[in-house]
Amino acid sequence: MEGQKTSCSCGAEGKTRIIYSCSGIGSNVGQLANAVACRLAGEGYGGGSCLAGVGGGIEKLVGQGKSADERIVIDGCPVACAKKIMVDKSLSIDRYVMITDLGITKTPGPTFVESDVQTVIDAVKNTR
Repeated sequence: MEGQKTSCSCGAEGKTRIIYSCSGIGSNVGQLANAVACRLAGEGYGGGSCLAGVGGGIEKLVGQGKSADERIVIDGCPVACAKKIMVDKSLSIDRYVMITDLGITKTPGPTFVESDVQTVIDAVKNTR
């Protein structure tokens, strides 16, 4: 599998970087996490993966996560669903951002503030 990196999963320095995010439709921060992951993938910062598939034990997705050079996890709130899935599947987390830790308040419903997207992107890129 070495050398077979797809362009959607490559991050800086040619390393395979996968972005996992909460995508809960029940809150603004869940949808914000998903929007940030999509934006980062769209700009070539890394590739996304189906967190539900990882949680469901889809071997291909878990295997891709284990072989990645870097795994980024974005959770919306302290429930930490994404982090719990990663831990459950023995996938290490290289960068972790919880949106509510950035001072963004969780509210019901999927509508988020567009200006918060850049705040979360900056947090992801500056977290080590």
